[in-house]
Amino acid sequence: MFDDCIIMAGGSGTRLWPASNSKKQKQFLRMLKPVSTVSSSGGKDSFFGAALERAFAATGRDGRVIIIAGGSHIESVIEVALSFDDAERRRMILIRESEAKNTAPAVLAGVFYSGLSTGGTDPGRTILVLTSDHLIGPLPVFAADAAAASAFAAEGKLVVFGVSPSRPETGYGYIETGEMLASPEAAAFTVASFREKPGRTEAEDFCAAGNFYWNSGMFGFSTEGILEEYRLNVPILYEVFKGLKAPNGGDYENCNGLRLLSRWQGLAEAYHTVQGISFDYAIAERAKNTVMIRSRFDWKDVGNWDEYAALLEAQKAAGNEVFSVHSKNCFVDSEIPVALAGVEDLIVVVRNGALLIVRKGESQYVKDVVEEIKKAGRTDIL
Repeated sequence: MFDDCIIMAGGSGTRLWPASNSKKQKQFLRMLKPVSTVSSSGGKDSFFGAALERAFAATGRDGRVIIIAGGSHIESVIEVALSFDDAERRRMILIRESEAKNTAPAVLAGVFYSGLSTGGTDPGRTILVLTSDHLIGPLPVFAADAAAASAFAAEGKLVVFGVSPSRPETGYGYIETGEMLASPEAAAFTVASFREKPGRTEAEDFCAAGNFYWNSGMFGFSTEGILEEYRLNVPILYEVFKGLKAPNGGDYENCNGLRLLSRWQGLAEAYHTVQGISFDYAIAERAKNTVMIRSRFDWKDVGNWDEYAALLEAQKAAGNEVFSVHSKNCFVDSEIPVALAGVEDLIVVVRNGALLIVRKGESQYVKDVVEEIKKAGRTDIL
């Protein structure tokens, strides 16, 4: 099992606007219940709540769950955390980012916190980095794969979870694998390369090749191994964050048992100094000693309204008042009554004072709508 876990709770989730907006982002939206990929209940039925459950399942009893989030996410994080019991909340630490600088600085802040808060950067300490906006399960299967990954991480390797592709998807990054490695717990491979989101023809070639997998965006490593990768590949970022000191008691706020690190001296200056860069580009694509675990768990990136609507379809009567005549194959998620007449294949969303209408199969254009709203200066509805 991993010693600690870092959960990335940032991101704007604009592809699920208007349900996801600046006040409540995608990772805090509800999930369909019950489904095989979700084991949580009650207040834990958000994407983020399920990520917390995975973090607890993948770490030891004393492992901490280090949550990295921007100011606009803090309230939602605390709300979800309150659905967990006192013992679980005591294992959570919420670090407030002063500004969004993508995932490489956020992961590095979590790594330094993990070490500094335990008396120094323990070289053998293993850390798992999780996303907070995916559907993953069943939980015991994920925990078993995480245990296999932790063994490689303890050897100083960077570990990534790969998902066997079920279709030539152009919206995901891919991992090209090399030779198979000996592992008693899971199928493991060396990583030959990471590939950016491909075009249709290239995605078809990847699927046909048999040694390409979807990149799940989750990573494991040891403190020593990952700090060396940062030092070699992004030395300016490493040097800036290396100056952070261990937080003191006055830097924390107590939020009903959840510790919020709101005043970590030097963190805001570090964030302001460095440029934004993703962990994938800064580290994963450049690391030389990388292993991929072929996941046995189910994984789904709910990245647009077509996918989210499919998950929520069975709930469309709950919280919705829909009147439909001469219409078919439409999905409605609305806070107010909606009437449909003579239409088909539509997704209709009325949330947070905004209305979205998009044809099924074309929800990838929602992000372009968001850009048009920004250009119009109407950030008040985002």
